[in-house]
Amino acid sequence: MTVWDDVVGQSQTVRALSFAARDPAGMTHAWLLTGPPGSGRSTAARAFAAALQCEEHGCGVCRECRTAIEGTHADVTIVATEGLSIKVDDTRALVHEAGLRPSVGRWRVIVIEDADRLTERAADALLKALEEPTPRTVWILCAPSLEDVIITIRSRSRHIRLRTPPAGAVAELLTRRDGIPAPMAAYAARAAQSHVGMARRLARDDAARNRRHEVVSMPLRIRSVGDAVGAAADLAGIATEESAASSAERDARERTRLLETLGADPGARTQPPHVRSQLSALEREQKARATRHGRDVVDRSLIDLLSMYRDALVVRAGAPVELVNTEVTDQVHALASAMPSERLLQCMDAISEARERINLNVPPLLALEAMAVALQVPRAGGR
Repeated sequence: MTVWDDVVGQSQTVRALSFAARDPAGMTHAWLLTGPPGSGRSTAARAFAAALQCEEHGCGVCRECRTAIEGTHADVTIVATEGLSIKVDDTRALVHEAGLRPSVGRWRVIVIEDADRLTERAADALLKALEEPTPRTVWILCAPSLEDVIITIRSRSRHIRLRTPPAGAVAELLTRRDGIPAPMAAYAARAAQSHVGMARRLARDDAARNRRHEVVSMPLRIRSVGDAVGAAADLAGIATEESAASSAERDARERTRLLETLGADPGARTQPPHVRSQLSALEREQKARATRHGRDVVDRSLIDLLSMYRDALVVRAGAPVELVNTEVTDQVHALASAMPSERLLQCMDAISEARERINLNVPPLLALEAMAVALQVPRAGGR
């Protein structure tokens, strides 16, 4: 057992990071780990942090390894924002922490799992720390691609690129680590397109599988503008429902905990000004978290939707490539029969454009409606 066991399908990344953890000549003060969603950027970053603290460079069983991966090690700070961005004040606090010597470990390690969410001012604050590195401090930044990080930070970091792991490797991980039966693990890994976190969720959550089935069944139902508007509303509704379900209990728990910390009466009709101020700040954070989660759910749904048109294109081309949606093969073939290859490509472009618009803060429902109108099945079903 080692800290690298859960970094699946990334042999080159594991070799580079494990070598750096063992040999000071291979170390640098800043690392940038990039890769598509679900490739395991955060898992690799935590494993690297553990290997840096471990006397055996990543045994996976010692206290240093376990606490580093869990994020409870005294010298390992892990920033995993649930909001839309990482603010400058948060980054300045990290820069201050980076200037301290390690207290119990071999290194002080700061992991930013969403470096692409740094605001411009936050990135500038981080840049100053990278320009004047502190001995025995290591920054590990994670982002989907190099282009998501400002060039001055990229130029001061060593880049490690992760790839999408093979579906078989993801399925093996789910079976080995989570005890998921092999057939279900194989389905989940394929349906999630090797996104490790989503595969685990699909394998364990009936509701997630039902929501995905609803999304991949949409293409053949969009035959008019009215159908398109309805499909867009359904996609937005899925995101709203899932976001509300995931946040309601946690939001209430956080509010109760805050009131207890402030010594306030949870049952009081009105609260003192300083309590109201803290509650307002908490509500803003929760709203930002819900907004991000909702957008993430929409994006995941669009990826699932995109996979149907990809599969239909594969069928039309007669390519010897495994389909993503083998559980709805009949619908894939029907979609391939209803649209020519050029039309399928146009639909894929429309979905990609909707994802980009939502990422640029266009209201999701508007972007989804424009996309869905472009996805209408031709009445003649011509080729």
